[in-house]
Amino acid sequence: MVSACGRYALTFNGEIYNHSDLRASLERRGRTRFRGSSDTEVLLEAISLWGVETALGASNGMFAFGVWDLLRRELTLARDRMGEKPLYYGRVAGDFAFASELTSIQALPGFSSEVDRGALMSFLQFAYVPAPFTIFKDIRKLPPGSYVTVGMDGHAGPPTPYWSLSDAVAAGLSNPWSGTDEEAADHLDSLLRQSVGLRMQADVPLGVFLSGGIDSSTVVAEMQAQTTSPVLTFTIGFEEAGYDETAQARKVANHLGTQHTEMVVSSREAADVVPRLARIYGEPFADVSQIPTFLVSELARRDVVVALSGDGGDELFGGYTRYAAYGKALKWLRPIPL
Repeated sequence: MVSACGRYALTFNGEIYNHSDLRASLERRGRTRFRGSSDTEVLLEAISLWGVETALGASNGMFAFGVWDLLRRELTLARDRMGEKPLYYGRVAGDFAFASELTSIQALPGFSSEVDRGALMSFLQFAYVPAPFTIFKDIRKLPPGSYVTVGMDGHAGPPTPYWSLSDAVAAGLSNPWSGTDEEAADHLDSLLRQSVGLRMQADVPLGVFLSGGIDSSTVVAEMQAQTTSPVLTFTIGFEEAGYDETAQARKVANHLGTQHTEMVVSSREAADVVPRLARIYGEPFADVSQIPTFLVSELARRDVVVALSGDGGDELFGGYTRYAAYGKALKWLRPIPL
């Protein structure tokens, strides 16, 4: 999409959840020449008026984009704060390329598939390849919460952060909660409801993944509280009792009154997914969640186009038992020299 002034051209993957508020702010500043109601156009006009960094700071969403400045002959690539949308870039046969999937860059003539041995070592250590590296030597992934500028010579500068998780944590620690536990719970519920409500604004059929755990059950509850229609929930189960969560998910769905779909997968069906994983993920990824995530996505896609999930809840709220174990281990590790 090209901006109304003709200076900027944008390619955009994702969604700006607060685009209505941004549009109202732009209109108050005289930007009234909107052709439609898309968040893409709002983002583009925000960049045109405020510049990329200010527009990024004002945008609440999950996204990756590339915007070309026709006046300065300059490309800017940007990614959302938590890195929900991927963005890969690098030089291929002398040209600069970028895409939201590695397979798109691999398809270009002259692509070099030389493996980055440092990235491979990181994969063996962390079970994934962390930004800014990819498994390929000449391709990088843009870190979350940052943007990078590419000049006419096709060389990218260093990524520039526009948001920092550590800064957000420091700001929270410097201004601790002063209310009661009950007030904290009410405030958290309000924030979660607002966050989930923003993500329910969709022009396509919408559903939610339900594992039966606290995280996804909370998201489903917040969704159902904001609509009169039954929320579409989807659950994948397994024949092995130790891995199957369908009974708990079904209890949550019945309690909340959702329209629930579940499927129990055999070990053979799960194994059949494995040969497809390299194509799906584009580079090595060793988390055990990838098979059930693919299967529940495939199940949900029969009825919806977009699905919410509870991913990130355990990380934000210390939900994994290993967090408590680390705290105990630190007591014994502190006296040991690094």
